[in-house]
Amino acid sequence: MPIIKAAKKYMRVTKRKTLKNNKIKGQFKSAIKNTKTALAKGEIDKAQEYLKKSMKALDKAIQKKVLTKNGAARMKSRLNKQVKKAVRTTD
Repeated sequence: MPIIKAAKKYMRVTKRKTLKNNKIKGQFKSAIKNTKTALAKGEIDKAQEYLKKSMKALDKAIQKKVLTKNGAARMKSRLNKQVKKAVRTTD
């Protein structure tokens, strides 16, 4: 445990921020997971809905500075690529 007052405060702040970041991470990770499971089951319509939710969650994570712009863009791109591939194979 820290002895200095400022270090104690920094620990409290870190704990608060970690909880907030974990909540945001959980939201976009679960949205991505839902999209991938819908794709695995072959439910294209649901996958497209979940894709929109995933994009929104990733954008919010960027705003809250939980993810970097490029990291989120990479995730979006890969997810979008998977959904488009599934749509093409069903046509």
